[in-house]
Amino acid sequence: MVYPTLFSPLKIRGLELKNRIIFPAMGTKMATEDRFVSQQLIDYHVARVEGGCGLNIVEVCSVYGPAAPKKFLSIADDKYIPEMKRLTDAVHAAGGKAGIQLWLGGMAVGSDPESMFVIPSSVPIPGTEYTIPGATVETIQEVTTAFGQAARRAVQAGFDTIEFHAGHNYTPHSFLSPFFNRRTDEYGGNPENRARFLIECIESIRHNIPNEMPLFMRISAHDDYLDNGLTIQEVIGFCKMAKLAGVDVLDVSRGNFSSAAIKYEVPPIDLHRGFNVDNAAHIRRETGMVTVAVGRINAPEQAEEILAGCQADMVVIGRAQLADPEFCNKAYSGKTEDIVECVACNQGCYDGFVSKDVPFITCLRNPALGKEVEYKLKPAAMRKKVLIAGAGIAGLEAAMVLKRRGHEPIVCESGGTLGGQFALAGEAPRKEEMKAAALSRGEQVRREGIEIRMNTLVTTEILEEIKPDEVIIAIGAAPMELKVPGSDRAMVTNSHEVLSGQIEVGGRVVIIGGGLVGLEVAEYLHGKATEITVFEMQDKVAKDLGELRSICVMESLKDAGVQLLTNTKCLEIIEQGVIIETNPGHKEHYPCDSVVVAIGAKSRSYESLQNHCEEKHIPFHVIGDAVRARRALNAVSEAHEVARAI
Repeated sequence: MVYPTLFSPLKIRGLELKNRIIFPAMGTKMATEDRFVSQQLIDYHVARVEGGCGLNIVEVCSVYGPAAPKKFLSIADDKYIPEMKRLTDAVHAAGGKAGIQLWLGGMAVGSDPESMFVIPSSVPIPGTEYTIPGATVETIQEVTTAFGQAARRAVQAGFDTIEFHAGHNYTPHSFLSPFFNRRTDEYGGNPENRARFLIECIESIRHNIPNEMPLFMRISAHDDYLDNGLTIQEVIGFCKMAKLAGVDVLDVSRGNFSSAAIKYEVPPIDLHRGFNVDNAAHIRRETGMVTVAVGRINAPEQAEEILAGCQADMVVIGRAQLADPEFCNKAYSGKTEDIVECVACNQGCYDGFVSKDVPFITCLRNPALGKEVEYKLKPAAMRKKVLIAGAGIAGLEAAMVLKRRGHEPIVCESGGTLGGQFALAGEAPRKEEMKAAALSRGEQVRREGIEIRMNTLVTTEILEEIKPDEVIIAIGAAPMELKVPGSDRAMVTNSHEVLSGQIEVGGRVVIIGGGLVGLEVAEYLHGKATEITVFEMQDKVAKDLGELRSICVMESLKDAGVQLLTNTKCLEIIEQGVIIETNPGHKEHYPCDSVVVAIGAKSRSYESLQNHCEEKHIPFHVIGDAVRARRALNAVSEAHEVARAI
């Protein structure tokens, strides 16, 4: 076995697990409007069980009816038991173990205006005269009982274990943290009083579950970005109290949704892999408890090192199993090169979760997420030769799906590298994993036996030679040109040329465009340029970044001393710098040595290909940035859809 510790069994009380991998509780938006388990959620979990995961924990599940938001799971009433039982039966039938995360969301239930906030202390609402009141002692006692009754229902529903969520500034964590808890009664003040509510909940849960059932507890290792917040030593002290009350396993996470520390809850690529492992190891040493490490653990060799080094007893591998539900099976069999890696882009899992326009979470690397049954690949009715123009991330996705359905895809790439702009994005600081993932996908496509022709521009001559039955145009987009006087000067270049290393710039650098690419160019040039300034026409930079990546990028730019000027328009480029307009009619000269244009991308022309296909009656499909420049998530999803339909 390649990873002997990772795939060794573990017994906790009466629970026997076949390996040390946990698929954690993650928000999916797959619950029904009225808080029941859906078939979609069952299929989602079963796919990861069949993929070899040791323990699946079902996402945040409300325990208290008045505080149970719509579209989130609930176990606050006996009526939820039958559908929960359907889920656990399916998990067990597939050979897995099922846990459930008991949750009281505090301020996080605000997505549903009908839900009640249960918080330790009153919170005034800015801009209004309204104050959200702190919980009464009567409410606290009701909630404590509700946790116990939810545990009873979980046992009846067939769950193998329970996790008490005491982190991320949900209600229990808010009681524990002195930043949130300003009570003066028996539930506030010193650490013992602040822990009282949590200990009572743990005892209530323990009283309602069998002795052989282990109790997990998710905690935040310490408070980030909160003045007078919890220290790791205070958390350790609480964990020792929780151990005496009946907790067996500590699931050590990090972060809170009340500050920039939310970046630690769904950590983007900007945070280094395993960033929270040291905290888990520290807590494990101090408490002597079974401990789970969490936070950007996305490779089997990384997980093995953590476990073999006794830094933790189990690992959470969450988004890596969203990206590839067969992650565990591939790692177990030593086929790690076939794993489709999570790159922590957050485009589908977090940005999709918080978006009102997205019905459930998705994944850039796995368009079948949330459609596990519907998207099972079916053999093509007729084998076709399909020419794919472009070996970017979308073209490679289309090729893989076509091949697995029995078609004969041929990929032609005009350049000398695979992965397109996805690989280019990996040249930006902290995004090396994107480049590696793009190159890895290219190698996976090659191993699949797919023909790839490099440095081959698709022309009418190529089409005549290959004579495809269908064509997929995935030629991407090129940087837009800045159309102002002086834009053709030697001092002017574009983001692609800089990130690819084709052109080096230094001295005083001005970047025109404050979107994702412009800001990443600014980071890339830190240390290479003496002064970096970004001009953005709109009132805000980073508008096309997701919330969590934006936090990290903006912090990095601040540390690097990059100047960000919004509501600023470039009018002309002159020998000594640029002429800008900061207010209507107000022009000024801004000196610089180099100008980098990063104002977006424009789809490349495919008119000749379209004309040839139409003339020869060859069906063709245009996907990704060749349609219009968008996020990689959209391009890959589109490629998958087209390849499934051919």
